[in-house]
This record gives sequence, structure tokens and C-alpha cells, in this order.
Amino acid sequence: MSLGEFELIQRYFAEASSDASVALGIGDDCAVCSIPEGQQLAVSIDSLVQGTHFLEGTPADLLASRLFGSALSDLAAMGATPAWITLALTLPSADDEWLQLFSTRLFELCRQYGVALIGGDTTKGPLQLSAQVHGFLPKGKRLTRSGAREGDLICISGTVGDSRGGLEGLLNGFENDRHADYLLDRFYAPSPRIELGEALLDKASAGIDISDGVLSDLAHILKASGQLGARLQLEALPISNQLIETFGEERSRQWALTGGEDFELCFTLSPEYLPFLPQLSMPVSVVGKVTSSAKVELFLRGEACEIQGSGYDHFHHN
Repeated sequence: MSLGEFELIQRYFAEASSDASVALGIGDDCAVCSIPEGQQLAVSIDSLVQGTHFLEGTPADLLASRLFGSALSDLAAMGATPAWITLALTLPSADDEWLQLFSTRLFELCRQYGVALIGGDTTKGPLQLSAQVHGFLPKGKRLTRSGAREGDLICISGTVGDSRGGLEGLLNGFENDRHADYLLDRFYAPSPRIELGEALLDKASAGIDISDGVLSDLAHILKASGQLGARLQLEALPISNQLIETFGEERSRQWALTGGEDFELCFTLSPEYLPFLPQLSMPVSVVGKVTSSAKVELFLRGEACEIQGSGYDHFHHN
């Protein structure tokens, strides 16, 4: 006998929360939550669609990792501390094995990041997953896209291009598979840079998470900050040895700039805060400077160069 919607929710998603901010969780028409005194609420929503964000047959636990990581990355980009998550799942069927895998991994991540699942919705149809995340910010403080200034340093956390390398391996195979596990993990299980975002709240002038590619997401910062420009030094891009050894330096650099879905943070910082970077919880690379030119100029070892493509756009992508 197949599960009904409410049985499905109770069996797989009605884990009780010990979070004191949740007055009423799953099981009613709404969740009721309290925002701590002196805090504001940051809210974002993210969706994964089969055929656009993942391939048919992708294991459910990997989908949980990808959905959770990409959604929380938006909170990290604003310096917010995660608190709650709601889910909307469109499922072809109430498959017990799929739901067990998905919910087990989801709750593992919730416990890891201190997030309470407080509600959601399920319906039948082509596979699509959405997560709305909620986080806390100190009143009057937030990291936005619109604060960059001429002369600011442009910084990137971690490494970029890895997720695109993982996708390439899924679609067309790896030229060698020595680093396949690493690249696939970077595609399926992004690590939201929550601690970094919190540390940048009082330091960075602007920030964004890298979901559509460095060039595309940096352009959002530059436009929002008053039609500014940038000079990027491509040799400074943080690219993993695993990606270069698997796909070569040129392709890796292209993917680092335009591949997207790395969910690292790109942020701008006054040069006075340069000594602050080594104190951060993870490696950060300075890749360029903000300019007043209203264009992005690319240089490789001192020589001007060009890169094909600018990043992913859901409605202008072939």
C-alpha cells in the first residue's frame, strides 16, 4: 500500500526539534517561530529541477546534500547564521528507499549546521526539490552585493571550477579517474561557507555566493555597487590541482571563471583588511581589484586576455 502525503511527512520528516526558537513545528498549517531579540531574519529559497540541476537517477542522499548546501550558501553570502528550513518536494512516487535516503542525509546536515526543519509541502509530479532557508543577522548588519568601492580587493574562498569538472565527468567521463571522487563530491555536496560569511560581516564591503560563475556573479556585485569594473589576474584564481590534473590548465581556468555551482564566496574588501585574511577559517585568494571602468579586464601573467562565456543563465542557456 502506498503512503499518503501526511503519512509520508510523519514517517520521514517529522523529527522533533530541540530548537528553542521553534514554538510549533511540523504538523500544523504553519510553523510558529521566534526571532531572537536584536536579530533580523534573512530568507532565501533554492530549487533543484531534474534535467536542469541533476541527472535522472541521481541518488537521493546526494540530492539532499546538493539542495541543502546550495540553499544555505545564500545565507553564508549575507553573513547570516542558519536557523530553519522548509521543504517543497514534488515526487513521482512515494518511494520508501528514496525517501529514507533523502531524509536521513537531510537531518544529518541539519544537525551539523544547527538547522531545524519546520515545515513544507509534498505533491506528486516530475521530480523537483525546493528548500527555503531562514537565518539570523544582527539588526542593521548584513553583507550585500551593493557595497563595493573602487580600490577594493576582489577575493574568492576555496577553489573554483571543481563543480563544473564534476559535471563534465558525469556527462562525458573523466580523462583519468584519479580525482573523480573529489570532483564529484564538489558537485554533489557543496559546503556552505557559513563561518566565513559570519566573519566577513564587519569586514567585507560586498559579497555573493558563486552559483553562476565568477564572472557572472562578480558582475552582479559591480552593477549593484554603481556600475563599477574590475581587473582580474587569472593566475591568481584558486584552482585545485585535482581539476588541473584531470582536465588541464586552460579548461580549468575557463571553468573557474564561468562554470558555476561551486558555492564559494566572492567578496570585496578594503586593502586595509588584507592582514585579516590569513586569520580566516579557510583559504581565501585575492584575484583582483575593483575599478571605476565599468568593465571587467582580464590579465594572465601581465598580458591582457579574453575568455569565452560569462556564466550560467537559466533563461539564456543552450
